[in-house]
Amino acid sequence: MAGHDHHDHDHHHHDHDHAHGSELSETQLRVRALETVLTEKGYVDPKALDAIVEAYETRIGPHNGARAVAKAWVDPAFKQALLADATAAVGTLGFGSRVGDHLVAVENTPTRHNMVVCTLCSCYPWEVLGLPPTWYKSAPYRSRTVIDPRGVLKDFGVTLPSDTEIRVWDSTAETRFIVLPMRPAGTESWSEDQLAELVTRDSMIGTGLPKPPGAAR
Repeated sequence: MAGHDHHDHDHHHHDHDHAHGSELSETQLRVRALETVLTEKGYVDPKALDAIVEAYETRIGPHNGARAVAKAWVDPAFKQALLADATAAVGTLGFGSRVGDHLVAVENTPTRHNMVVCTLCSCYPWEVLGLPPTWYKSAPYRSRTVIDPRGVLKDFGVTLPSDTEIRVWDSTAETRFIVLPMRPAGTESWSEDQLAELVTRDSMIGTGLPKPPGAAR
């Protein structure tokens, strides 16, 4: 469960080739086929599926993580608890990871920036970050992040000082990570709810930064 800037061991290749004539991966095609069969047999209500996806994507998803980050910014005791045991800390907010998952929070500082990747597949803390973005599951992101994290950040529009250490954390089926980004300057008097509006999904993965105060909705 250690951070690293490169890997010294091999991983099995879990990529799925794209089907000929389709932009969907093999897994996506299988999921779509399964959904179609279950719907046609009356086992699944498409509206219920849409509601579940919408909940994880917009309501349950990154809003939970944003709440945890904002609370850590204003509450030193909660921040300490989050960094000590993120699973227990987010549980006190009324949501948590699935049984068996262990959530770890890693803090960005002026001298260290953290990024999260899953080199094996796409392990991801849905309960605090919502649905994983497509690029998180892509082979280029999974391979390049551990080899050239600074270059990946540049692709996302993030340029850090040359002396900032970039630490990459590899998620597993048992251990998931959430980045605690730095609180934006100029928000000293902001409320927890206002601060949560600045927290983006990408800032909790480490491929982005929180919104500046002027960009708050």
